[in-house]
Amino acid sequence: TPYPIVPGHEFAGEIVELGPDVPGGWQVGDRVAVDPSLFCGYCDPCRAGHGNLCENWGATGDTVDGAFAEYVSVPSANCYRLPGHLSWQEGALVEPVSCAVHGVRRIGVEAGERFLVVGAGTMGLIMQQLLQRAGARVTMVDRNTARLPRAKDLGAHAVAGDVSELDGERFDASVDCTGAVPAMEAAFDALRRGGRFLVFGVAPAEARIALSPFRIYNDEITVVGSMAVLHSYGAALDLVATGAVDTHALLTDALPLEKFPEALELMRSGAGLKVQVLPGATNG
Repeated sequence: TPYPIVPGHEFAGEIVELGPDVPGGWQVGDRVAVDPSLFCGYCDPCRAGHGNLCENWGATGDTVDGAFAEYVSVPSANCYRLPGHLSWQEGALVEPVSCAVHGVRRIGVEAGERFLVVGAGTMGLIMQQLLQRAGARVTMVDRNTARLPRAKDLGAHAVAGDVSELDGERFDASVDCTGAVPAMEAAFDALRRGGRFLVFGVAPAEARIALSPFRIYNDEITVVGSMAVLHSYGAALDLVATGAVDTHALLTDALPLEKFPEALELMRSGAGLKVQVLPGATNG
């Protein structure tokens, strides 16, 4: 991410102005959720349908100014009409849900499979709900044990503060939603033979993990990654709009724009779950 930049890539808002080349159908006042992806469209990955791997990858809030502001400029093609019954807060959750939809497609799930999800933050709880919807039995682990009751309320088969507390149970698939090296290694080690491991959490670029190449060979373990959003935003909006993803369990704090620093600190402390910046919000 270049600096300086206005961050904010998970957002919804009201159209206040239309550019000269915006196609018909959009009007000032329309409420939209926005896919932040900015793919070039002409590199080899883009031409092959893998825009999320674009050689010139960009995203609103990551490579150009984003939505922690009063106004943000976005391509009309990235806008999705927000149903009237959805709040701004729910609209902003469509983007993380779209990432989880792509992740579930990458790892695959069959009814009855036993999944381990490490990390019961917003992304982990969204992943939990999507996996359960596909028929998986999900065990949730988080060292921040205050988050585990929420995972249990959302239908987790079991919860624990550490993988070591699972008494050696083996899983058909595991998903890391933390980006933390010890958590990734523990999630991998908990797989049965023939298992699958999804690296979903975002680790620092320089991080390295220790996985047994013998186990990958001998146990035929599949390790896959999942990068951002790919043809999954519309599906995510449908999941949020129909209530298939429980958004109310995820939304904990909304602060006004002028309290952006406080919102960051609240998020970093782990006290909140989904901490949002909401114009006009007064709580905090």
